[in-house]
Formats: sequence, structure tokens, C-alpha cells
Amino acid sequence: MPKRVLSGRVVSDKMDKTVTVIVERRVMHPLYKKFIRRSKKYAAHDEANACHVGDLVRIIECPPVSKRKSWAVIERNGQALDGAAAPAAVQA
Repeated sequence: MPKRVLSGRVVSDKMDKTVTVIVERRVMHPLYKKFIRRSKKYAAHDEANACHVGDLVRIIECPPVSKRKSWAVIERNGQALDGAAAPAAVQA
């Protein structure tokens, strides 16, 4: 099964090697047929501590790094990260 890739915005970079990414999606309300925004926060692994609050990032599923962290940052502001092989490094 292919790994999921999501795009979102960094809302916290206070942790070491971890960023909190908010991913927003639009869904249609079942009764009123109006589009509403739903969001979810993901803890993502950032090996180089390169991401900062406000950056647009892409995250990919990876094997669990810790209890809450099973995503890794692969792209920041449209540029691939040097540690883009982070999911492979996480497995070791």
C-alpha cells in the first residue's frame, strides 16, 4: 500500500527534531451543503530542525518514531529537505 502524503503548515517547532503540522481539508456539510473546513494536527519528524512556524511542508507516513510521531517531513516551502531520506533513517 502506498504511503500517504499530506500538505500542511507548521504551527509549532518547539520540540527537538519534531514539528507540529496542521492539515486543513474542506468537506461538504451533509445537511446544509456548505463547504466547511476541518483540520487535524500531526507530529512530524524533522531530523535537521529545518522547519519553522509558518512553513508550508509535505509530510509522509513512516514507521513510528515515538508514541505520537509516525510522519516525517519530506519537503519545506517547495524545496526537498537534505534529510529527505528521514523515513529510511527512522527505520534503523
